[in-house]
Amino acid sequence: MEGMGLAYLAAGFGAALTVIGGAFGIGKLASSAMEASGRQPEAAGDIRTSMIIAAALIEGISLFALVICILLALK
Repeated sequence: MEGMGLAYLAAGFGAALTVIGGAFGIGKLASSAMEASGRQPEAAGDIRTSMIIAAALIEGISLFALVICILLALK
């Protein structure tokens, strides 16, 4: 396989792992937030706010990693 073919393959694997990791992270975050809201319904607003902030940070990291994979593939 050519060098560029391997670069595309590596970028594809990197992008896939990034998206899967972000999905698992947000899934775990949402699961824990729902469990916490069930235990303390009066704190649901604070828990939701914290969950949204954490989900945005996870998405941001995933997006940066995805952009890096695309840039490496196009180099």
